[in-house]
Amino acid sequence: MKPVSKIDRYAIKKVKEKRLELGYSQADLSYALDVSATFIGQVESDKHKARYTLDRLNQIARVFKCSVHDLLPKDPL
Repeated sequence: MKPVSKIDRYAIKKVKEKRLELGYSQADLSYALDVSATFIGQVESDKHKARYTLDRLNQIARVFKCSVHDLLPKDPL
C-alpha cells in the first residue's frame, strides 16, 4: 500500500474534526458505515496507511448530513 497522500491526510483530518464536532465516537461512525471500529482508528492513526475512498467519504458526508466538499480541500494541494 502506498503512503498516505496530502489530500488523503487532509480528508482524514476533516472527517475526524467533523466527527468530534458532531459528538460521534469512532465506534459510532464505524457502526453508521458498517465497518469495524478498528478501521476508523487505523485511518485516523499516523501509524497505519489506511485511508478513506471517495465512496466512503460520500457515505460519511451522508452520515454527517454535510456535503462531501466539506471534507475535501477547496484548492488543490
